Amino acid sequence: MIRVNDSITIEDWELTESFTRAQGPGGQNVNKVATAVELRFEAARSPNLPAHVKTRLKRLAGRRWTTEGALIVFVQDTRSQARNRAIAEERLRDLILKALETPKRRIKTRPTLGSQRRRIAAKKQRGQIKSLRGKVDDDD
Repeated sequence: MIRVNDSITIEDWELTESFTRAQGPGGQNVNKVATAVELRFEAARSPNLPAHVKTRLKRLAGRRWTTEGALIVFVQDTRSQARNRAIAEERLRDLILKALETPKRRIKTRPTLGSQRRRIAAKKQRGQIKSLRGKVDDDD
């Protein structure tokens, strides 16, 4: 069971762990021991997550979200299977916490009249400089 916050906990039946051989450091041990962890969370079927959190979680997860509605967290950072398990659970917890935050609504603003005039004046000045780069007439 993973405790996300006071109101949300993820039960063990919602999680599936599988272990595979990891890449990277580990010496001869890397060829023998399955230390990489793939943590699968059935997010779409979870009764503990509200619908708006599920939609935000799906957007945040990106490619880690499967067509069946599961969220997959794959960790092979350390040589220890137990440490990789803890890291995977922590990443899942952080992702759910991020999905719990409601995004701040953007308030549309208009540029001020002064800033519009300054922008146009700067564009005219730049255009003036560029027009002076043309060929020089020999009037002498």
